[in-house]
Amino acid sequence: MGQKTNPIVNRLGIITGWQSSWCNNYKDRIQEDFKVRRYIEARLPKGIVSRIFIERTLKFITITIRTSRPALVIGKGGDEVDTIRKELKKLTKKEVQINISEVKRPELDAPLVAKSLVRQLENRISYKKAIKLSILSAMRMNAQGIRVQISGRLNGSEMARCETYKEGRISLGTFRADVDYHMAVAHTVYGSIGIKVWIMKGEVYGKRELSPLLGIQKKQRGNKLSHRKK
Repeated sequence: MGQKTNPIVNRLGIITGWQSSWCNNYKDRIQEDFKVRRYIEARLPKGIVSRIFIERTLKFITITIRTSRPALVIGKGGDEVDTIRKELKKLTKKEVQINISEVKRPELDAPLVAKSLVRQLENRISYKKAIKLSILSAMRMNAQGIRVQISGRLNGSEMARCETYKEGRISLGTFRADVDYHMAVAHTVYGSIGIKVWIMKGEVYGKRELSPLLGIQKKQRGNKLSHRKK
């Protein structure tokens, strides 16, 4: 089953947590989450947003944006974040708080790697060259394994095909294996090209914080304390 299911969904409640934390009124809230994510992705520059975490209370929404370029998200003097907050408040009709979390190593983040490949394919860069550079970058950053699968009319060929490039090991059947995954679509002149990226960062032993927001907040507190000690 590890080969057939989404690696992140397969590990929910074991080593990974949910990207949306709420309960009740499922239909309305999942539609609202979709609109919030679609708005943020469209509002910010392409390829800089990794994941968006949403946590709700009755009248309050906390949105955490993980990005490789926090300066672009914050804007000059925080203007960009303020604009996004106001527009999301109109969209959701609730008070919105936005947190920005920086991705320290974008080479090991599957969404950022997949979006980078999409951007390069749409700019007509050779897919083989782009994939090999992404694999080299990930392995240099001490990834245990990476796999990239690309399918569609590659190089404008008449027949669509699927190619897989792999280096290192990826244990999809091991629940404690920390496997990051993302699927993206590149819209080229010849048609749509699908890209799937798996990155194995290691194995998780012992207990792990399943709430992504709490994990991010702990890291931010740790960084603040280390700066104060310096």
